[in-house]
Amino acid sequence: MKFDTSLGPLWLDANEHALTTVSYTELSESPTANSAILKQAKDEILAFLAGDLTNFTVPYEFTYGTSFQREVWQTLVEIPYGETCCYQEVAAKIGRSQAVRAIGQANRRNPLPIIIPCHRVIGKSGKLTGYTGSSSEGLAIKQQLLTIEQR
Repeated sequence: MKFDTSLGPLWLDANEHALTTVSYTELSESPTANSAILKQAKDEILAFLAGDLTNFTVPYEFTYGTSFQREVWQTLVEIPYGETCCYQEVAAKIGRSQAVRAIGQANRRNPLPIIIPCHRVIGKSGKLTGYTGSSSEGLAIKQQLLTIEQR
């Protein structure tokens, strides 16, 4: 499902039971995608972007990713709305204090940005670093998401 947002177009995909992908780039929708879940995800994302939602309830599922990546993604969900932490804090939280760069790579591969809030992870200095890669467009989106959470 494609829809327009204040961040630009987003694409969603799901399986029969859960949301599987939120993408800033075009993707094909699975023929088995549950349309009710796609609609719920769309509605929740739009409400989040409007500042009207702080917690997502749409069911989601990781359909790929290493066990390390999945552990990182699950840890990101624990970062409270409106707060940030640094990559080093995420690494320490999962008991891998030397894995700071790997945390960044796991964030980059996050299949459910916005829902799994990798935008809440910033550099140790407080500087915004990487989002959907290191492009200026990605950093602008990260800033928009953080600004929404500071309202």
